[in-house]
Amino acid sequence: MPKSHEPRHEKAEKKRSTQPNEGEGNKTAAREYNQRTERFAKSGQVEKKAEEAKKALEGPEGEELASAEEAGKSHRAEDDI
Repeated sequence: MPKSHEPRHEKAEKKRSTQPNEGEGNKTAAREYNQRTERFAKSGQVEKKAEEAKKALEGPEGEELASAEEAGKSHRAEDDI
């Protein structure tokens, strides 16, 4: 199956406009996520991607990545209200 060259955010926007609102706990999105996750896990790329991530953390961008991680950890859902 050929890959689309359309950016992910544009694909997501198109899906949002055509999918009905499923309310809290979007089952369609959860099913699609689970399918993509399973395909990746079976793809044989997990070890390669883990090594790439380790090198990124140990390399020049490591400080920036650590900072982004801390920012993400400090964010609370209550802040969105």
